[in-house]
Amino acid sequence: MARERPAPTPLCSTTFDEFVEQVRAFHGFAAPGVMIGAFMVELAYRHLPKEGLFDAICETARCLPDAVQLLTPCSIGNGWLTIIDTGRYALCLYDKSTGKGVRVSLDPARLEAWPRIKAWFFSLAPKKEQDSALLLEEIRAAGSSLCTVRPVTVARRPAKTKGRRFRVCPSCGESYPESHGTRCLGCQGADPYGPAEDPSCEAHEKA
Repeated sequence: MARERPAPTPLCSTTFDEFVEQVRAFHGFAAPGVMIGAFMVELAYRHLPKEGLFDAICETARCLPDAVQLLTPCSIGNGWLTIIDTGRYALCLYDKSTGKGVRVSLDPARLEAWPRIKAWFFSLAPKKEQDSALLLEEIRAAGSSLCTVRPVTVARRPAKTKGRRFRVCPSCGESYPESHGTRCLGCQGADPYGPAEDPSCEAHEKA
């Protein structure tokens, strides 16, 4: 079912101060990158049809995806948000069926008028020397004026994984997608964990 975009209020369906509290609860603190990302999402919605089903792309894994997940139906978990890490502070919302949408990016040239945001974004001053409250107020004042927006068509949309077949890994005994090969990726070397410090713990879990 199609979802209407949030009403055109200061930050989609919430206020700046309300969103600060949402970010603190979700992200751990009122990260400047998430707050700027909120204005980017709001700007994208202003340039999209009022109704439609939209997917999202974030071009960085830092902070910006959380703004998308808080203000849109798109999340990493439901597959509507994809991170393609180009290293640029940009996002795209696009129509699921046509690929047509808008790309919003933080414009470095526009930071010249906002010294605290520029110092934060380019790490020109140590974090302990930055006044978080004043930085947030500057972000509130700057809003979406920090960003540029342009229409785009997503040419290579992320493939959706539907109906995947699973099997049990002969090495670890856990399930994994059959397409990964004869063993799970963890047992093929992608496991991020070292050997257990106390082997008895593993034995206890299996008991």
